[in-house]
Amino acid sequence: MTLTTPKTPRPPTSEPKPVRYDAKGNRKQRWDRRSVLTTAVLFVVTVYFISPAYWLLISSSKGPSTLYNSAGFWFAKFQFGKNISGLFSYDGGIFSRWLLNTVLYAGVGAILATLLAAAAGYALAKYEFKGREAIFWTILSGVLVPGTALALPLYLLMSKVHLTNTYWSVLIPSIVSPFGVYLARIYATGSIPTEIIEAGRVDGASEFRIFRTISLRIMSPALVTIFLFQFVAIWNNFFLPLVMLSNQKLYPVTLGLYSWDNQYGQAPQLISYVVTGALVSVIPLVIAFLSLQRFWRSGLTAGSIRI
Repeated sequence: MTLTTPKTPRPPTSEPKPVRYDAKGNRKQRWDRRSVLTTAVLFVVTVYFISPAYWLLISSSKGPSTLYNSAGFWFAKFQFGKNISGLFSYDGGIFSRWLLNTVLYAGVGAILATLLAAAAGYALAKYEFKGREAIFWTILSGVLVPGTALALPLYLLMSKVHLTNTYWSVLIPSIVSPFGVYLARIYATGSIPTEIIEAGRVDGASEFRIFRTISLRIMSPALVTIFLFQFVAIWNNFFLPLVMLSNQKLYPVTLGLYSWDNQYGQAPQLISYVVTGALVSVIPLVIAFLSLQRFWRSGLTAGSIRI
């Protein structure tokens, strides 16, 4: 009989690196090649996305003579105040009208689109009825259709009911959001327990009251996301107003600045007004994102703590 001796564990081949501390007793951060490379890539991506906004800010402070004859990313003959005053006073202050029109189109359209998508998504998620999946996939297929392909059929429809060249011709198509319906259904399926709906029914609440007082509050992070997506899409919409509208007083900002850009040969100062107007038109989008981001944070942490 042969005896086997137990194997002794081998000592570690390399000792762990000692932890270093600074003079205040704080642990020093150790940088390796991977973290440095990741930071460098993120820095390049950040510069790439910030560069257009920085150029827009710099260019809005230049006049027509210095816009093309100076460094693109540095100030030259600062006249931002003059551009702002000229922007809001040119052609009887039509830019202010365009800005209000855009707020109307984007604000009202996004709110109605969010409510409609929430109701449709909630119904498709929590109610059993025949043809539910067929309806859902039909709505979802609308995401694959580009908006430019629908502009001409929408114009023909609006012309039949005599709504072209009116606010309704831009507002009515804006309240439909197939992606919003998809997102609302996915979120309602995963976040709204069926037991809560059943408890509301037992207490005598109507279906609309359950949806209004319970479901909408639970779905608030998804609703904010739908609202922002639709708000940005309507705010930046160009082709639909171009097809529908001929009255300059009904133009949104995008179409109005485009019309000014085409008149650059007749009035050279318009090129500065177009750049400054583009900067001003971005500010409401930034305000909307900053004011609504707290709903995203609350939605991300919802359900993470169990009682």
